[in-house]
Amino acid sequence: MKRAFILLYLLCQAAWVLASDTLHVVTHQREFVVTDPAQGVRAYPRWGVFPSAGVPIRKILLHVRFACPDSVRCADWDYLDAIRIRRTGGVNGPSRDFEIGRMLTPYGGAFGKDWHFTWDLDITDFSLLLRDSVEIVYNHSGFEPNQDRGWLVTLDFELIRGTPVAEPIRIEKIYDGNFRYGVPGQSIETALAPVGISRARGASFGKLKIYQTGHGDNPRDGCGEFCSKMRDIVYDGKRIDRRPVWKSCADNALFPQAGTWLLDRANWCPGYLQIPDEYLLPLHGRDTVDVNMEPYEYPNSQAVENITAYFIQYSRRVTRYDASIEDILVPSSRDIYSRVNPSCLPARVIIRNNGSRDLRFLDIGYGTLNGPTNHYAWKGRLAPGRHIEVTLPGPLPESRGDTIFLVSLTRPNHRPDEFPLDNRMEAHFQPPPVHPGSLVLVFQTNNQPQQNTWHLVNESGSTLYHRQFDSTQKNQLFRDTLHLQPGGYTLVIDDTARDGLEFWFNTRGGRGSVRLEDSTGNLVQAFESDFGSALTYAFRVSRDSSQWSPMNREPAVGLFPTLTTGRTVLDYYGGREKDVTVQILTDEGGRLIEAHHYYGLKAGSFTYDLSYRPAQRYYLKVFVDGQLRFTKRIRVVEKVNF
Repeated sequence: MKRAFILLYLLCQAAWVLASDTLHVVTHQREFVVTDPAQGVRAYPRWGVFPSAGVPIRKILLHVRFACPDSVRCADWDYLDAIRIRRTGGVNGPSRDFEIGRMLTPYGGAFGKDWHFTWDLDITDFSLLLRDSVEIVYNHSGFEPNQDRGWLVTLDFELIRGTPVAEPIRIEKIYDGNFRYGVPGQSIETALAPVGISRARGASFGKLKIYQTGHGDNPRDGCGEFCSKMRDIVYDGKRIDRRPVWKSCADNALFPQAGTWLLDRANWCPGYLQIPDEYLLPLHGRDTVDVNMEPYEYPNSQAVENITAYFIQYSRRVTRYDASIEDILVPSSRDIYSRVNPSCLPARVIIRNNGSRDLRFLDIGYGTLNGPTNHYAWKGRLAPGRHIEVTLPGPLPESRGDTIFLVSLTRPNHRPDEFPLDNRMEAHFQPPPVHPGSLVLVFQTNNQPQQNTWHLVNESGSTLYHRQFDSTQKNQLFRDTLHLQPGGYTLVIDDTARDGLEFWFNTRGGRGSVRLEDSTGNLVQAFESDFGSALTYAFRVSRDSSQWSPMNREPAVGLFPTLTTGRTVLDYYGGREKDVTVQILTDEGGRLIEAHHYYGLKAGSFTYDLSYRPAQRYYLKVFVDGQLRFTKRIRVVEKVNF
């Protein structure tokens, strides 16, 4: 038996890391994931050894990390991948088919070799299944070529031991499949029939958990991927929720991407680990769940709604007065919060009420490690099982280098917390850069300047500078000098069309750019033009030049258009004279076809014409003093249709 267990452990390729009351089970460690074009899906099963049923589990988090492979490039397309439990209890255990995570892969064609990104998801509701030896399958869909591209995928299950908020008693799968949507005479409601729920012995309440995404592309209306349709959740004959199955993508944490990453979609975005919809529900003995989609028909419809739904029944909540700190949004170094960090604005956290009584008061302590602790008396009304985002008063304290921010919770409803082990959390973060007080904001508009504004706010949220552009200001350069006192500031750049200052799909819009310079023209910071809806940049001002962040680390480089019949324009600003080499290479094997050398270059705009070359992909690379500083993919096509 012992030998068999050791063998199973080696086969499962799982990693255990014990730290305090936290256990990590890594089932997929930098798994090289590619498509199977012949089948459209490829499964990557691996075993993980999880705690036994007798070990109490407070919470389970799934961390999904993507990276570019070492030998080939990142994959191109936004495919629907599923993370599933296939077997539990060992190789002879019962077969399962439970989707616990839904990953929508990013457009990775423009990512560099060192790119990586991590998403996080709370999957505590599956704690009944994640016990002992479990076979976890990463299912990668798609039909793109698999010889020259792929992903490195890591699945890390973080299990926090401790008394559960409520004991899970039963988990049932009530919907699971690709449901045809819009087929005339074939209503989706036939497949999404009401499902009866029998109350389990000892159960006190239930949770409905739904993963849903729309796919397919009907002509004219884009359903089911690019159309918004209403969904009703009906429980015991009463509608408890109505919402569009739709998600905004222009504020995606992962940006920019190579494809149409910023176009809104049916409840998903490229480069997104889906957060399922959840509903806490009472139990009456015999209940009914029904999911109803907006009536819709389309001739020969190709639309589908991919829906997986579960009903989990729980015992009565263990505690009455029990608050937990669920997450720290600001400050944070986590990838999914990169749009709002670093920050000079107040900290933002998420708290949850795990007790059986409404939470009306909470003392929140916060501050940096080895710094003073501030306290905020939160007051409100938070129902059992609910969570809320809280903004903590005051700006973030100044710090240097990697820093730790601490948050602690005490005195829920002025009483001792009955489970204090999840009342404290820390977040590593990088402080904002430090700049001189005299700065110049250089804004180059594109062909659609009426879509853009920018403003600068201080730590108290007051707007100090602001500019709004109009349609007469196309392709113009604006220089605004900012005179700033020591303190923290946030620059916000907005685009009402939600496609940034450049987007390869919007060739008519052209390209704009933004950068910060010091009073002598040195480059302080260059900003990404392909940012979607908005871009924020936090920084501090100091009179002490020894504290200033390094300048001229990276030049401001842009290339547009990248989808072209031949011509493309490179914009370069370095702030100081440097020797610059521009190389244009083929996608296949990286064969050099053009090289351009510019000596003592400080700034310039250069046009290259590849119309003499075959229609295919190319890469343009910029080397500054021999160091690679910029890479962009160019697609040469015979005709641009938009």
